[in-house]
Amino acid sequence: MANVVEVLVPGGKASAGPPLGPALGPLGVNVADVVKKINEATADLNGMQVPVKVTVKSRTEYQVDVGTPPTSALVLKEVGLEKGSGNALEIVGNLTMDQVVKVAGIKRKNLLSVSLKSAAKEVIGTCGTMGITVEGMPRKEAQAAVDEGRFDELLA
Repeated sequence: MANVVEVLVPGGKASAGPPLGPALGPLGVNVADVVKKINEATADLNGMQVPVKVTVKSRTEYQVDVGTPPTSALVLKEVGLEKGSGNALEIVGNLTMDQVVKVAGIKRKNLLSVSLKSAAKEVIGTCGTMGITVEGMPRKEAQAAVDEGRFDELLA
């Protein structure tokens, strides 16, 4: 029977300390090897909290599955902020449609969307709740622009 450890780690900066070390140590797996594998897989998500699942089958056999950070964390990274406004009416930043497409591409497998266009609209919706505009437009206006086909060249 496999043991599963699920934790949030800082991208590219996991360590053998808590929460990984105490959870993996008793399972007999080489914690340093697991940490190295996690850091390699999360290097491009530096500084963001990343969900990681480690399935330990034996002392030498384990599997590391890296999830994606929340959409809001990816949006904040793109806009260069620590946090959103918490008030949709208080604008604190702006994303380009290229940045929206980038976030949608990263999150696509975790979203309910069947197309890049609908994934982009989901990301725009998240931006709206955080006080972040897209191409200078509020959430509803940006989503309408996507529906009208204004960004089809990016969303094909």
